[in-house]
Amino acid sequence: MTEILAVFRSRSQAMDCNSRLRRGGIPSSLINTPKEAGVGCGLSVKFPQSTEKSARALISGGRYSAFYGYMIVNINYGRTTFRWY
Repeated sequence: MTEILAVFRSRSQAMDCNSRLRRGGIPSSLINTPKEAGVGCGLSVKFPQSTEKSARALISGGRYSAFYGYMIVNINYGRTTFRWY
């Protein structure tokens, strides 16, 4: 299973982004930013890879100043890996 994380440095902007995606019909959720991101404490928005194109368009339209980047989350056989995307 593959999902995408939109990583933010601002909790309020991450929450706004999550609301924007949900209003746009994209299933998303807020999660703690993984330590592998090296961004410090913050929130990330997780959404399915199948909705990536629509999600990226909505996120770029939000002009979030605290947006850091995207990470891919792969979950295979109970093992979770992260990488910048």
